[in-house]
Amino acid sequence: MTNEEKPKQKLGFTIIKNDPTDGHKGFGVGSLTLENVSPVIIDIEEKKATVEVGAMHARSDVERGIKFTTNREDSAGGKPYWLVWVTIDHKEGGAYFAGVTACEMVVNREKRRGYKILADHVNKMDKSMKRHIIVEHMDEESKRVLGEFLHGFNEKMWSLSSEELREQLAF
Repeated sequence: MTNEEKPKQKLGFTIIKNDPTDGHKGFGVGSLTLENVSPVIIDIEEKKATVEVGAMHARSDVERGIKFTTNREDSAGGKPYWLVWVTIDHKEGGAYFAGVTACEMVVNREKRRGYKILADHVNKMDKSMKRHIIVEHMDEESKRVLGEFLHGFNEKMWSLSSEELREQLAF
């Protein structure tokens, strides 16, 4: 096969588990792990939060069968959701909610259309993994729902989380 005939190799996205370096200082140093990131979807109208692991690859129950665009008009009359990236880390006292970032999403099941900005979803996941708290743009009721959900999920993790997170998601 000549160079012209070889199919181009695609660069895949690799999820690295545990410590990407296992103590050595070679390949993988500085890599972030997705192992401790969980997507939580908040149904704004139902005032309900659930962990949706499928959202990690845009295949949650909410997203399945929907064609997403960046045009809000395509999903007019749809149901609003928040996709929240929650990163868990450990410190001396135990595990805690280290990064929490929210992204907007609208789904119109009838039209099978949805609105989301994929770049925003990816960037917010990255910010969560880097231990940022970005929830100030959420409506107050959804912040309350998220705060209650995280507190109810694990009270100790909630109490070990940053003051900033607990203040922004006060319920």
